[in-house]
This record gives sequence, structure tokens and C-alpha cells, in this order.
Amino acid sequence: MTRLRGTQSNRAILVIGTLVAVLLIAAVVLFAGKGAGTSKTFDLKGQPLLGQAAAPVTLVVFEDFKCPNCKNFEDNTMPSVQSKYIDTGKVKLYKLNFPFIGPDSTTAAEAAECAYLQKGDAAYNQFATLLFRAQGSETTQWASKDKMDELADYVDGLDAAKFKGCLDSEATKAQVDADRAQATNAGVNATPSIFVNGVLVADYSAATVSAAIDKALK
Repeated sequence: MTRLRGTQSNRAILVIGTLVAVLLIAAVVLFAGKGAGTSKTFDLKGQPLLGQAAAPVTLVVFEDFKCPNCKNFEDNTMPSVQSKYIDTGKVKLYKLNFPFIGPDSTTAAEAAECAYLQKGDAAYNQFATLLFRAQGSETTQWASKDKMDELADYVDGLDAAKFKGCLDSEATKAQVDADRAQATNAGVNATPSIFVNGVLVADYSAATVSAAIDKALK
């Protein structure tokens, strides 16, 4: 997973932190696993949906379009999850934004929401796919407004002028901020973070995600 980067600590702080960790290790052991499996609740009204709304299992994924691990998840895990669970009506998937890698992470998230605002689920999912295909380096600001306008031309039925106006006016900023707040409230600190019926999955591999879904389906 791609994790939030903290401020670089100096050596003294690192030593103190290590000593504190040692002192607290017994307490950690005593309470280890107590929070494991705790279910989180998300507000999914107005969120992009993939699958059937009546599907019994809900998958919530927090992503950053600049995150290479999110691209890995989309390329290597999502195809099997979609064919086995989403296309068969067992799982519905909601994707929420957790942009943190760079300022253009937010630009990409707002652009995807502009596609959703104009043409709904299909446009969002198509635009998200295009974003991951176009993904550049984490260290470069590749997700510019010009790049977003370029990608929007490939989304079926999207009005380019309306899309540009939406992005330029930051019409979807509040939605992206709300997604980020939900991520923070759920303790998300890495992308992709995947929740099956509100329970965080250990990693984003197809085997792990499938096992969590199978358990939820029982």
C-alpha cells in the first residue's frame, strides 16, 4: 500500500520514540486484535457505484489516482473481483477519494467527480480507468487540468465544455473533501484501503479480497 508520509524525525526523537514503543509493547500485546474486524460505517449516498445496488456485499475502496499500488489493484485484482463477484450480482463497489500524494491528486479526484456529476456511474468508472492508464510518476505533477480535459474527450457522452467548467470552478471540491474526511474518520492511512461490509481488508491482493468477500457472503 502507498502510505501517508510523515515529517522526517531527527535521531533524538527517533530514540525517544523507540523507548516509548518498548514501554508500551506489553499494552499493545494485551489489546492486539481487539480492534481487528471492527466494522466502519460510510455515507455512500451519491457515491459512484459499480454493480447492482441490491448486491448483498458492499465493497468500499479508498484510492488516490496517483498511487501506484492503486493502479496495481485496478490492473491485477479488480478484473477477478469484477468477473467473480460484481458482474454476478454478489458485490457492489463504491470508490471514494483519498488524495494525498500531491496537489494534482486532488485535481484528478475532482475531475473524476466532475465526470460523475455530469454522466453518473458509467462516466466516473470510465474516467477512473483512463486516469489509471495515464498514471505518471508519483514525483511529477502529471494530473494537470489540461491532462484531465484531454482524458475527458475519451469518455462516452461527456460534454467537454461542461467538464472544463466544472473542474475550473472546483464544483466537486466539497465532495472530494467529504470523501477525505470519511477516510480520516475510518482511520485510513494508505491507498488502496479496501473495506468489505465495513471491515478493513489486510491487503489488496485478489486472494485476500476474495477471501474477505467469501466470508461476508456466508
